[in-house]
Amino acid sequence: MKQRPRIYYSETQKALMWDRWRKGDTIHQIAKLFDRGHSSIQGILSETGGIQPLQRHRAARVLTLAEREEISRSLVSGLSIRSIAARLGRAASTISRELQRNGGSRGYRASQADALAWERARRPKVCKLVQNQTLAGVVAAKLKLQWSPEQIAGWLRHAYAVNKDYLVSHETIYRSLYIQARGALKKELLEHLRRTRTMRRSRHHTLKTEGRTNIRDAVSISERPATAEDRAIPGHWEGDLLYGNATSQIATLVERQSRFVMLVKVASKDSEAVVDALIRHASKLPRELYKSLTWDRGSEMADHHRFTVATDIEVYFCDPQHPWQRGSNENTNGLLRQYFPKGTDLSAYSQTKLDAVARRLNERPRKTLNFDTPAERFNRIVASTG
Repeated sequence: MKQRPRIYYSETQKALMWDRWRKGDTIHQIAKLFDRGHSSIQGILSETGGIQPLQRHRAARVLTLAEREEISRSLVSGLSIRSIAARLGRAASTISRELQRNGGSRGYRASQADALAWERARRPKVCKLVQNQTLAGVVAAKLKLQWSPEQIAGWLRHAYAVNKDYLVSHETIYRSLYIQARGALKKELLEHLRRTRTMRRSRHHTLKTEGRTNIRDAVSISERPATAEDRAIPGHWEGDLLYGNATSQIATLVERQSRFVMLVKVASKDSEAVVDALIRHASKLPRELYKSLTWDRGSEMADHHRFTVATDIEVYFCDPQHPWQRGSNENTNGLLRQYFPKGTDLSAYSQTKLDAVARRLNERPRKTLNFDTPAERFNRIVASTG
């Protein structure tokens, strides 16, 4: 088979790739636009860790090519530096430095001076985490505790509010991880991110599909109390099963107001086993802290009536193929993949071990809680109901 010739993408084509990548397209989808294999696209995107390089541009204050050409013509006409500066509306010192850098009054050439200025401007700004190694060490330590870059940045704003040398954005942390040329954070720290991919993904990207069953007598989420919807009252929970390998799973529960997480060991995915486990778990919480449960339309909750009769807790169900209606739980399940990758045998985890993982998650600061932790918020709720 004849090998296809190597393709060299133009800047316009590369801009299209980055645009589609930001919008959530996969590498395979982008490759189809150019009728090429995915590897030719991946090489371009992975070079900077899936983060589009910033486009170089001239600062508004620097001399333009047109101004340099005017300087050249004025020199030929015998004008003085002050006269040239007045004609261009520039300081005389600006014109003087321009000539000193580029051959003086006799050797000055506009196009050559412009090209040299563009090349001299190629001075990448040193990353803050390279300049401040102590800060880099703090960030690395928090990453090893599975804190997200956003949680680290938010915590730093509180912990070092009076010391700007220790403030860094979450975007800088991500770029330092994915763009190794910066030399700030080791690539090995990527494995501590909740999603251990080698390229940063667009927030619009999703591979999740929903193939769910119908539940008899399901009460729609549209009938859930308004106080649950706006998170005004604590005690409304969202739940789902998180699967490991084909034969193991755990139940995940998130309280909507505090984002407090609880994990429940379940023997199997059949409805009887799941409901039994949820009934036992419900008895551990005061009635004031467990008013409702919102679940996806999985067959594991087919026996939801028995749960409600045993606990007096109403169960509401998301609309078909609308898992984002229990977004707190969906987000939490994504975080849990850091601890329970797909294919893991979850049956090997005792309830004690599951509680330890939940504790790690509950002790992370959350942006949506103004960088309080779920544990702090939930404990306040418990104290107020005691």
